[in-house]
Amino acid sequence: MGLIMILKAERIADLLRQGEHSGTVDPLVITPRPDPDAIEATGAASIDLRLGTWFMTLRQSRMTHLSIDDSLPSSQLTKTHFVSFGNEYVLHPGNFVLSVTLEWMRIPKDLAAYVIGRSSWGRRGLIIATATGVHPGFTGCLTLELSNLGELPIAIKPGMGICQLFFHRVEQTGKPQTDASQFIGLRKPTVGRIELDVIASACRKIRLARIFPATFGKNLREDGNLSQPGV
Repeated sequence: MGLIMILKAERIADLLRQGEHSGTVDPLVITPRPDPDAIEATGAASIDLRLGTWFMTLRQSRMTHLSIDDSLPSSQLTKTHFVSFGNEYVLHPGNFVLSVTLEWMRIPKDLAAYVIGRSSWGRRGLIIATATGVHPGFTGCLTLELSNLGELPIAIKPGMGICQLFFHRVEQTGKPQTDASQFIGLRKPTVGRIELDVIASACRKIRLARIFPATFGKNLREDGNLSQPGV
């Protein structure tokens, strides 16, 4: 098993050039297209991504908390804002906002990537979600989670450099790797869904069965969940 290596500037530039040719199978595509020559000149192991024009915030409400069991549609929990080029979005201390990259991208099935905030922003208190993963086969704009941990409001503008994208090879097992997540193909920020997996759902049912044995106990005994060791 070989080491997973981060791609350097020259290799990233080569992949972008190859993506320009219609005959390339499974290309790396980024739009607006970064300049491969400029990437090579930096000698860096990443490419810079810019801030898009869409922002999403949570609505102020009388809710005491957010719960994954809430059935409210996203539109009732969030507000979407469009900020045109030349204007700015002011992020106040302690506030949080979702945004997107200006760049739309298509990641080949043999690559993965992760997003890191630029240190020049971090020194001013603007934090971008740490190491956001981008899976093989992803297409769309990346959702960015922005927080102002500083003492002063920060004005951010669409089109400005906001983060860096690092690429690395993915070990091939013969089965194509394709991102099948809920974030494929998006051009606007989204909060996404949080759902209980099989184990968490079973634990919840077991707890309900203990609190309300007459209502939930019979079904769980039939499923065999209550007889599992250690429960």
